[in-house]
Amino acid sequence: MNIAKQASLFGAELELDQDDSKYSTKVEAPVYKPSEKKPHLLELVDISKSNSLIRQVLASSIPQDEKEFLIEAAKRHSVFNYEKIADYYAHASPETQALMEKSALVIIDFGKAIESGYVRLCDEIRNQYLEHAE
Repeated sequence: MNIAKQASLFGAELELDQDDSKYSTKVEAPVYKPSEKKPHLLELVDISKSNSLIRQVLASSIPQDEKEFLIEAAKRHSVFNYEKIADYYAHASPETQALMEKSALVIIDFGKAIESGYVRLCDEIRNQYLEHAE
């Protein structure tokens, strides 16, 4: 299947003059080598934007139920450092590792990730790709 047909899965078909033979549909998971040092928890996530928004919500005069909603919404602005999270995971207890997997902070078992719905979109795209490849 050429790259133009692949693009048509997401919208209009593209016309390319390039030789698509240099493209591969082979997907390999990256090999991860953990660092020898366990990162500090504060290195795993940047909550500065979330905290700023939460402070503004708390200082507001809006009703309490709206504050609670907006505080939850503000937490979406936390920025996770997945490289550091992977390092932390490598040095964590089995219980912590299991909880990190359940939160999809790391994906160790692709089958479990599909089962839990974390990679449903990727699986749907893969299925569409396979249907069109025939």
